[in-house]
Amino acid sequence: MAETIETIRYTADVVCVRGGDVLLIERGGPPHRGQLALPGGHVDAGETSRAAAARELFEETGISVDPYDLSLIGVYDAPGRDPRGRYVTAAYMVAVPVGITARAGDDAATVRWVPLDNARGLAFDHTDIVTTARYRLRGPF
Repeated sequence: MAETIETIRYTADVVCVRGGDVLLIERGGPPHRGQLALPGGHVDAGETSRAAAARELFEETGISVDPYDLSLIGVYDAPGRDPRGRYVTAAYMVAVPVGITARAGDDAATVRWVPLDNARGLAFDHTDIVTTARYRLRGPF
């Protein structure tokens, strides 16, 4: 029986929290064009997922954070989580000051702050990632 080799792509996503809100982008391109998602993207060659998360947050929203301020939420690797193929993401969380603003850039058509409890129906499996972050922030209900 022949062995099947699967190409796996590595990404990083960020749950950026300001007060009780989470920062979401409207995707400017496929897949899921026009849907809300977390800021994030591919990990470049020679880059850690933590560095990629900080870079992607800045490129897509204009918010600059120290990569070491990012806390790992988890690794998301379910087959089918991305329609382009097999993607594994390292998801991070960071809190920013209440007065900080964001602006759309790179792959983001727009950005918006959404109450954590209303961040549902997001692209990919980002609703699950936000749910985990919300649980970590608030503890069990």
